[in-house]
Amino acid sequence: MPENMRGAAAIVGIGELKPERTRPGRSVYSLLTEAAYLAIQDAGLKKEDIDSFVMDAGMEGASGFNTTMAEHMGIFPTFATGCDAQGAAGVTMAMQAAAYVNAGLAKYVLCGMAAAVDPGAGGRGRAPAPRTDTTGSEFVVPFGSSVAATGNYAMIARRHEQLYGTTVDKRAKVSVDFRYNANHNPMAVFHDTPITREDVINSRIVADPLHMLECVMPCSGACSFIVTRADIAREMRHKPAYILGGALGIMRNNLQYVGEITESPVGRAAPKAFALAGYGPDDVQVMEIYDSFTITVICELEDSGFCKKGEGGDWVNAHSLKFDGDKPCNTHGGQLSYGQASTAGGCAQVTEAVRQIRRDGGEHQVPGPTDLIYVTGSGGSFSQQGALLLASEAGL
Repeated sequence: MPENMRGAAAIVGIGELKPERTRPGRSVYSLLTEAAYLAIQDAGLKKEDIDSFVMDAGMEGASGFNTTMAEHMGIFPTFATGCDAQGAAGVTMAMQAAAYVNAGLAKYVLCGMAAAVDPGAGGRGRAPAPRTDTTGSEFVVPFGSSVAATGNYAMIARRHEQLYGTTVDKRAKVSVDFRYNANHNPMAVFHDTPITREDVINSRIVADPLHMLECVMPCSGACSFIVTRADIAREMRHKPAYILGGALGIMRNNLQYVGEITESPVGRAAPKAFALAGYGPDDVQVMEIYDSFTITVICELEDSGFCKKGEGGDWVNAHSLKFDGDKPCNTHGGQLSYGQASTAGGCAQVTEAVRQIRRDGGEHQVPGPTDLIYVTGSGGSFSQQGALLLASEAGL
């Protein structure tokens, strides 16, 4: 993102579906269409106004996703592209869209992702693609694979625990504070289910040392947002969330083969994002940190510069991450308690940041200032991560 793009684009419409454990009979296309129309309506636009897509099929592996969505929605853009960033796609899409509108390729860019969990279709709506990556299939899977990325993050947690003493007693604070936020958000999956530190520590082990309440629960859902130029945004229905800076950092594909596994790629993205925005971690008022697991949050906070490496566990216990605390984080409940609709969970971090900037958070609105918000996304097992700075004013 060039320096002259600082504050030149903004998010002007958001739409999301409440995460649900399953959505029988619903496809990725229908879910994303619904969320997209909510974003269009929220922005005060018509579908004919949309002239660009940045969309991704998430983990569904669908080819030609943009063209299928165009037919499905009856919107035929003059520019479209995808975003292969997995859980980091939400923040990356915002940066892509900002670049496109400022290059004159588009006026209104519709961004979005979805995940369909349909028991009638065998779980997800689409069968996973066959494994052809021999670096994983030959050298990792035969020695004990685990469901999704849980095993890899368990290794990260164990390594962090051994190096820095970050036991479940410290990690549990992340889950408890985010659940508090979810308990104030009617859209959250666990809106009506409070938890305590003891609940987290006593929940069953999923992959040693990670406990069940430290891990996300896969959900079905969708999330979408619209980006346009700042001069247009100022005249629209809602207070815009201006894009000040962002970056995507990539370190590895397979966790096992590159360097120290507790180092997350946001450490590459955050310095560039902050430099482009003209701010640092101390200036951030609210954080929306990708939280697939408790250890993900701790490592991201460290590598983003909010605390030193190895101090993340102590840092979260020294502060309140509650929406009404001194370091508000994942104010909607985070993916741990709001729900993770596969890689679309990262989009919910973005839409929640927009909601906080608008002061539309309702019961979970941060009482203090929300003029500068830091958002991250994470793909794979610390494979790629994005960092994004959103602000209430273009020239903040």
